[in-house]
Amino acid sequence: MRDIKIILASASPRRKELLSQIGLDFEIMVSDKETEIDSKDPIEACEKQACQKAEDIVEQATLKYKEKDFIVIAADTIVAFEGKILGKPKSREDAKQMIEAISGRKHRVYTAVCVYNSIKKSYESFVDDTPVEVAKLSEGEIEDYLDKKEPYDKAGAYAIQGYFSRYIVGIEGDYYNVMGLPIGRLYREHLRNYI
Repeated sequence: MRDIKIILASASPRRKELLSQIGLDFEIMVSDKETEIDSKDPIEACEKQACQKAEDIVEQATLKYKEKDFIVIAADTIVAFEGKILGKPKSREDAKQMIEAISGRKHRVYTAVCVYNSIKKSYESFVDDTPVEVAKLSEGEIEDYLDKKEPYDKAGAYAIQGYFSRYIVGIEGDYYNVMGLPIGRLYREHLRNYI
């Protein structure tokens, strides 16, 4: 095992939980830069966002750790319905429109992961795509859900592991991708040989 520092470039409690779940010792460093990505393509948009987060933290980590080896993990998750990106809702009405759009239908969740490895001095990224099917919600169920805190800080206005889980019919692929970090693929492809 190498003496390598793992850095999570995210304040997301879900990503923190997933890295902890696989027994990693890591530090959290969050960029204070807010980047506006102009792409309308969900795959391109989330990959650019994840890589920008990684680049910002690599600068900080290089100064902090100087000669020590480190790996930076950054991720971005986007929910898309019929090719349209559903970001974090800006209001109750915005959240309502998102939930109405995905109610009774399938949508896709994309998570891009960008990893910088100081040993290899390289960035590598990948995007996982998970189709998610949601049950048809009644108007009352939608209004009840909108009264919760959950919809307002999540892409697509829901968390698969939260209250909204009662409306999930099924997924095709990686559950953890929908949570915001495809942890198995990240470990197998980018961490296994270094920790």
